[in-house]
Amino acid sequence: MSARALLAALAMSVIGAAAHAETLVVTNARLWTAAQAQPVDNATIVIKDGKVFTVGIGIKAPAHARVIDAKGRLVTPGLMNAGTQLGLVEVSSVGDTTDQAVTSGPLGAAFDVEYALNPNSMLLPRARADGLTRAATYPSGSANAPFAGAAAVLRLSEGPDILDRAKAAMVVVTGGVAAAQHDGSRSAQWILLRNALSEAKRYAQVAKGGPRDQLLNHLDAEALLPVVGGHEPLAVFASRESDIREAVKVGDDFGVRVIVFGGQEAWRCAGLLARKHVAVVLDPLDDQPATFDQMGARLDNAAILDRAGVTIAFSVPGIQLSHNAGTGMREAAGIAVANGLPWAQAMKAMTVNPAHIWNIEDHYGALAPGLDADLVIWDGDPLEPGSAPTTVLVRGQPVSLTTRQDLLRERYAPGHRADAWPPAYRQ
Repeated sequence: MSARALLAALAMSVIGAAAHAETLVVTNARLWTAAQAQPVDNATIVIKDGKVFTVGIGIKAPAHARVIDAKGRLVTPGLMNAGTQLGLVEVSSVGDTTDQAVTSGPLGAAFDVEYALNPNSMLLPRARADGLTRAATYPSGSANAPFAGAAAVLRLSEGPDILDRAKAAMVVVTGGVAAAQHDGSRSAQWILLRNALSEAKRYAQVAKGGPRDQLLNHLDAEALLPVVGGHEPLAVFASRESDIREAVKVGDDFGVRVIVFGGQEAWRCAGLLARKHVAVVLDPLDDQPATFDQMGARLDNAAILDRAGVTIAFSVPGIQLSHNAGTGMREAAGIAVANGLPWAQAMKAMTVNPAHIWNIEDHYGALAPGLDADLVIWDGDPLEPGSAPTTVLVRGQPVSLTTRQDLLRERYAPGHRADAWPPAYRQ
């Protein structure tokens, strides 16, 4: 055999070995793929190169594949929280660990959170250990109301590469509280938003010597070009029915895709939202109004919207935007089911629905051939707060379920009281 032929044979053997090393099989799964109403027993998932290769019953594991026996446990796609501040907020009361907003300077629509993402955040392992493999993370405010800035989608893998999709949506904050803080009237918010979108549409003519308004600086105008071009959705925080309807009108008038965030009174216009294909990211725990905009809040909001045909997903505000983003969302989903939302629809609201809303359904959202192999093996029902993952894969790679809380518990457990102290403590 020639040297070239020998090298070629060796290369092929290395490639073959690598391919075998990258093949993973999950067997004996009680599988819910996001495509059916109920889980299927005795299923097998074959994963190659981080992607789902095949899914079904009676599939034989390929030779040399690594096998994970699910032991009859429920297996689902990795979950996605549709609205968090993971990677942006570590401790909300400590200023140098918060990167979700700006309060002064030139940045309005141009504020983009992607450059501040912290892959070493202690909260990402906690989210993975709770079953999250994807999350949308959004800004909460900018120096140019009503814009908050551009949101991003995270892939909760281990390592530095956690950005899945940059500029996933342009966030706008409306409502009475925001108006009181900035413009004084919610009407001013909608006037400014409409002007900004109009100005962005005309911005292309500026380079040709056309007239230019002065309300937006060039950074903000350029940031809105993908929105008015139909490439980036407008995520509008709106609670009151009138604001939700106004958001729909803006979408119609400017030809942009609108996502409603909050939507406590969205049930009042469920038919309109369904006809206009406007998705709603909501908190199923909303049952009492925190502001006058939320007087119509009710626990069956998710069920009403789902029955009307509205695409829904979940986000729980407050500390759950960063801490407990997984458990908080799963508990809220369980509350939605307790108030009329079917179990499968609640699971879709944490998998395939947010994938559609945030435009990553081409590679995530279900356990189907060709999609990223994000999956979770559960020790119980994911909608029960006491349940937890036993195995989590992100793009076919098992990730550690050990968190900082686990390490602290072990370090300070009573059983370690007699352990020798570290050298620095022995002086």
